[in-house]
Amino acid sequence: METGKFTFLSRSLMLLASIALGACAHSPIDEPSDPLEPVNRAVYSFNMKLDRYVAKPVAKGYNYAVPREIRTGISNFFQNLTYPTVIVNDALQGKFKQSGLDTTRFLMNSTFGLAGFLDPATLVGLEKHDEDFGQTFGYWGIGPGWYLMLPFFGPSDNRDLTGRVFGIATDPITYIRSTEASIGVTGLSVVKTRSDLLSVDSVLEQQFDPYLFVRSAFLQHRQNQVYDGNPPREDYGLDDDDSYPASANQPNAPAAPDMTPIPHVEIDIHR
Repeated sequence: METGKFTFLSRSLMLLASIALGACAHSPIDEPSDPLEPVNRAVYSFNMKLDRYVAKPVAKGYNYAVPREIRTGISNFFQNLTYPTVIVNDALQGKFKQSGLDTTRFLMNSTFGLAGFLDPATLVGLEKHDEDFGQTFGYWGIGPGWYLMLPFFGPSDNRDLTGRVFGIATDPITYIRSTEASIGVTGLSVVKTRSDLLSVDSVLEQQFDPYLFVRSAFLQHRQNQVYDGNPPREDYGLDDDDSYPASANQPNAPAAPDMTPIPHVEIDIHR
């Protein structure tokens, strides 16, 4: 009973925090709204120390001790657990056909796939999708607000923090009655997620400012998810006439600078 009270209290605090921080406007990715940067950097430093001495060694041990085939099955299982959230957010974004296909995928993998450890849905051509409440809020036009570095959870923003709270209701782990089982499943999920990120450690270690790199990569990744891989071009304040090269109207004028966007860096650091 006390554990249930603690869980309710922690989720209530998350909800209050998300409401308190939620009224922030959209900011471009190249100039993110990060007024809490000193605090965020301190939390990032704490997370990195925890990762160095606990999470990373455990993830390496997991990769060493657990055969690849079993790790694949565990990844399939946790991906399948996200599908109630995916299905609901498909519908909230008006993607009703995708919602139906994802429901079929979830039912097929949950039954023929032995609770999701196998992935027969992919074999029959049902694509994987990733939707959550943070993406839905972005689809509805709600800006990300402030960038946040959360203890234990990592990078987020106001929109995604609020989405996490709403996502509690569609997360099957929420409804596990056994405290021991809930802790076990959550712990395995954390280890699996950290294991998936081992491959990007070398990239992070090469950065002059890892905090800025993580912030940029996270915001870029989430924007791509909100727009299904087709984010709008940034507005640099040019009107229609200025958008043409100067040499088009003035033969002797210097050519306009190359405004080709920098290629995206696709690093999945958000669960």
